[in-house]
Amino acid sequence: MSTAKHYDVVVLGAGVGSLAAAALLARRSWRVLVLGHGWRKPTYGYDGLVLARRPFTFLSASSPAWGRVLVELAQSQTFRRRLSSLDPMLQVLAPDARLDLPPDTQLFAREIDREFPAVRRVVDDLYTELARTNAAADAAFERDAVWPPGGFWERRETARVVATLPYLDGGSDFLAEFPREHPFRGVVTTPARFASDLASEIPPFALARLHGAWTRGVSHLAGGEEELVDFLLERVRAHGGDTRIADRASALVHKGGKVRGVHVDGDEMPVGVTFVVGDLPAAQILELARDFVPPRGDKLPSLTTAENRFVVSIVVRPGGIPRPLATESFLLPSKGAVVHLQKAPHASPDTALLVAEALLPEGAPLSRAREDVLATVLEFLPFLERHVLVCDSPHDGRPLWDFRNATVSDPAVGPPGGSLRARMVERARLRATGGSMEAEAMVPRLQVTPAQLHGLAGEPIRTALGNVFVTGRSTLPALGQEGELLAAWGVARVITRTDRRKEKMLREMWSKVELS
Repeated sequence: MSTAKHYDVVVLGAGVGSLAAAALLARRSWRVLVLGHGWRKPTYGYDGLVLARRPFTFLSASSPAWGRVLVELAQSQTFRRRLSSLDPMLQVLAPDARLDLPPDTQLFAREIDREFPAVRRVVDDLYTELARTNAAADAAFERDAVWPPGGFWERRETARVVATLPYLDGGSDFLAEFPREHPFRGVVTTPARFASDLASEIPPFALARLHGAWTRGVSHLAGGEEELVDFLLERVRAHGGDTRIADRASALVHKGGKVRGVHVDGDEMPVGVTFVVGDLPAAQILELARDFVPPRGDKLPSLTTAENRFVVSIVVRPGGIPRPLATESFLLPSKGAVVHLQKAPHASPDTALLVAEALLPEGAPLSRAREDVLATVLEFLPFLERHVLVCDSPHDGRPLWDFRNATVSDPAVGPPGGSLRARMVERARLRATGGSMEAEAMVPRLQVTPAQLHGLAGEPIRTALGNVFVTGRSTLPALGQEGELLAAWGVARVITRTDRRKEKMLREMWSKVELS
């Protein structure tokens, strides 16, 4: 096979896991090429206004999985200066309650005394137990193990780590002291549900870990997801790698059951490659390997999409947002769509951008989904209605709603019985500013059958095609963002161990880190 260039590793996608693996491998002297492979920027524009494709919360900023990456990249102090802390960390709004979760434990105790005085002792016990569980998780995830494990020795090694984790027996419920319908259950489970990529019931350990990520101190990046992506891409380039974030692979070249090259869309010749790492599910990556027939072997778990993340951008005048509204809020209506509402950091001048996310069952009609999400937002922020400027979703393929200068001849939109009217703006006008004419795919939430690794894992990091790995949401869906980083570390470790010289260099580097 004639090739234009050869890379040790080609990375497909710009998820946090795939880019972390790319940066680690570049740091370890592997020659890396990153292809965006269809990755879209988190924002697009309309008439000078900024709209969002998806919310972004860097919940894994406090995870040891991310800490290990930063230490190896020698960027711990530099990256820490980019972060600021949210106060409150999150806010939960229900029809008869508003609970702020501030970092200060005394202020949090006052919140509980005000909203849930009858269960104050139970809440204290709960957070003591959550602290114990997350300390055990921190210790486990600091260890050099492969998540999820593959071969015999990996399973044995990871099993020793798993044995140190609580709430993996499947029958435990650390919320058992709360009555079945008590609203504080929603305070714990709703943020965790939005942080997880597992659509079925979240295992107790993962629930504790995800709620802990929200309540141990949420860190904020001023530039959001795009700042994190740029940071990791810069690290790849700093160590000699190449980044082509606008390009995608059109095919994988394979021979003898292993990947040999990658056709980049638009290039005349393929790129030679030893390893491929992707952030898509294995089945989607293997579709690029034409005529490849997976060998018969161990039966892999079945991954199906059970839910999707439907996102709505709402551009408003800042005066319509109540001052107490937190950056991260969860809206729990008595009926209707539960919404994760985020005040986005990249709003246009003189406007504020609210990004609303709802979890919809697979196959749910989208013809009224935008109205349902907006209805939930307006239920909790009723004065916002007169300040709404623009509303759009990239997922439903419908026209953008522009409320500015709307007249009585324009169609009524929004919740039934409301007074909102808007001009319909065809999606073709959004294309020049990063939007799409067609409905964009929603981010899926997965169901895994049968459950793997005590309900934490999905598919293995190794695919059926040799030397092709995955690090995305499909690997450890129950753990969300942290799961992607754990998978990335495992993939980087497996690839590094194929070259004894580089593995020795890595051991020597870590010895210097530990001694310094």
